[in-house]
Amino acid sequence: MRFTCLVADLVSALNIVTRAIAARSTTQIMEGVLLVSCEEGIRLTCTDLALGIETHVAAHVTEEGSVVMPGKLLAEIVRKLPEGQMEVSVNEQNAASIKCAGSRTKLAGLPAEEFPALPEVGESQTIVMPQANLREMIQRSTFAIATDETRPILTGCLLEAEGGDMSIVALDGFRMALRKESFGQELPALSVVVPGKVLNEIARILSDTDAMVSLVWGKSHLMADMGTTRVIARLLDGEFIRYKQILPGEWKTRIIVSKKDMEEALDRASLMAREGKNNLVKLHMEEGTLLITSNAELGDVREEISIEFEGRELDIAFNVRYITDTLRAIEDENIILKFNSNVSPCVLCPTFGDKFIYLALPVRVFSA
Repeated sequence: MRFTCLVADLVSALNIVTRAIAARSTTQIMEGVLLVSCEEGIRLTCTDLALGIETHVAAHVTEEGSVVMPGKLLAEIVRKLPEGQMEVSVNEQNAASIKCAGSRTKLAGLPAEEFPALPEVGESQTIVMPQANLREMIQRSTFAIATDETRPILTGCLLEAEGGDMSIVALDGFRMALRKESFGQELPALSVVVPGKVLNEIARILSDTDAMVSLVWGKSHLMADMGTTRVIARLLDGEFIRYKQILPGEWKTRIIVSKKDMEEALDRASLMAREGKNNLVKLHMEEGTLLITSNAELGDVREEISIEFEGRELDIAFNVRYITDTLRAIEDENIILKFNSNVSPCVLCPTFGDKFIYLALPVRVFSA
């Protein structure tokens, strides 16, 4: 095998595929990157069996072939090469010679035949959408996935399509994030749970442009096809929580507040909240005013914000991190917060439309 390509192109490709290398592997082959000559140039593949990433790099191939090379080490070697053209040649013993300008590195490889093949999605359905839209949906929802492995299904996100809408839902028992995208056309029915780690890796690869991505899914796997790059992941088994049943259908207190004002006030209040034992902030709502307070042995903070108010006065308390994480995921200038009591979830939603719904559970400190 022998080919030449630009150093920058190979660096970019390796940065993408090595995201799928297993953090800890008992076999050397699983720590490798598979290089195969193809029509586009060189195809690179990495997998940890649950996640597989494949991409192409433009190259001039003078001798076809394939090899598995140490993924992380190869990436580090290529990253430190000078700019310009580089040449890679692999002999029959799978030993590679990497040349660029005055630099030459020899690297031992493994037979390509030992590398596991990426799974096929099988009988599948497809949704096509702009990469920027999917990227935003993922980035603004995955913060709410569970990190506790005792309920594996909650370490993933529910991808759901119904009618002309597609949603991504994440929840960890303390908060919920739902982002929705409307397509204006009937979509194939979709209900799969994708590991949160996989969605975050997909978001890092997606571009912030109108270039399209195809989501292809079957019974056990989902593929995100971006043209030159494909990500294939195993779906999580099990039934996701029926989140629609926990969405309140009514409210007794409702406020409209500036997202920026509330975020900045909570940021200041959190400085004292984190000095306390439970990271709490308390909210008091009444006509025209939202009062945010936090206290600890070292002192206290009091913040007042102007709001539009409907309903009855309410005192409620939250772990400040659950509210601030949610506010960071919202891009709107003004948002609506709905409450029923000081022990029921707070609903955060847009002033117009239904592009997002967030829920945050309060901390029981006030009497009902």
